[in-house]
Amino acid sequence: MLVEADDAAKWKDEFETFVRDPAFPCVGAKSALSRGTLRIVVCWSIESAWDDVRIHRELLDWAFRYREEPGLFRSLAVIFAKPEQTMDEPRFERAMWDRIQSLADKDAWLEQPYDRRVSADPDDPHFSLSFGGEGFFVVGLHPAASRPARRFARPVLVFNLHDQFEQLRTDGRYETIRETILDRDESLAGTVNPMLARHGEKSEAAQYSGRVVGPDWKCPFSDKRDAKRP
Repeated sequence: MLVEADDAAKWKDEFETFVRDPAFPCVGAKSALSRGTLRIVVCWSIESAWDDVRIHRELLDWAFRYREEPGLFRSLAVIFAKPEQTMDEPRFERAMWDRIQSLADKDAWLEQPYDRRVSADPDDPHFSLSFGGEGFFVVGLHPAASRPARRFARPVLVFNLHDQFEQLRTDGRYETIRETILDRDESLAGTVNPMLARHGEKSEAAQYSGRVVGPDWKCPFSDKRDAKRP
């Protein structure tokens, strides 16, 4: 099931417009778009494995190119163009983790190393995903998201390189950018996002889908390269 070129172009344009909106809080995504380092890939359905090989190849390419030419504010956005009329937050979360699991399994099958700077254990405060030897975290968006900043007309998975945030910390810019995003998000939603936490304080896995989850939430993900895995 291929997405027609005209439809792909349409969703790329709509996502760029979404990011450019003055109310959109993520200044990192805005910077990536303005610098030409926000890559947008349009696929079919977040509930299908149809495009998983293609998405994984994009992630490998993104990781390899980043190591060759490191730099800030780079994101890979995967838009799933199939209309999803009944996808509530739990359903989106399940589909998101299904895709992530499939992508991680392919990375392991290709014997790609897990980024040693992060943990493969989703319960670990230092957890991040790893593709092509580079750590990633995911921001999920979809039409029924409870947070306005996560509400887009189609499901989207935005993959961000973990190392960029370490660079920002090294440069002393991380806290300033983080506070700017939090303030902008609160202005848009009217409330502080209760799920956000700094890397190293608690696992980032609970933040990926955008759904508010409690302390009993269990991440439905297991990487074959996790040293603690039975």
